[in-house]
Amino acid sequence: MGEHNTSGERRPNKLARLAAAVVPAAGLVAVLVGCVVAWSNANATIGWFAYAPLSSQPFSGNGMAFVSQGTQIGLAVAVAGLLVLAFWAGYRIGRRTSRADQ
Repeated sequence: MGEHNTSGERRPNKLARLAAAVVPAAGLVAVLVGCVVAWSNANATIGWFAYAPLSSQPFSGNGMAFVSQGTQIGLAVAVAGLLVLAFWAGYRIGRRTSRADQ
């Protein structure tokens, strides 16, 4: 190590080390922000009116879920953050495995 690196050993440059720290941090921030946005919009009020003049059965909305647009955006951001974290983890595992094979 140090000054006597062999040709097979390379020290990562500053950009690679910065990316190794920034990418997972950005993914984690995206997951947290997405969860906060989805949670804050979870209590959206929805008005519902149904009129069925020829039906003798009342409408029952059991099992239905109404998701507001803010909740959808928050969940999409959280999923994007999880995808970034999954990609980063797979990339790091693949790099570690390829170094061990050499």
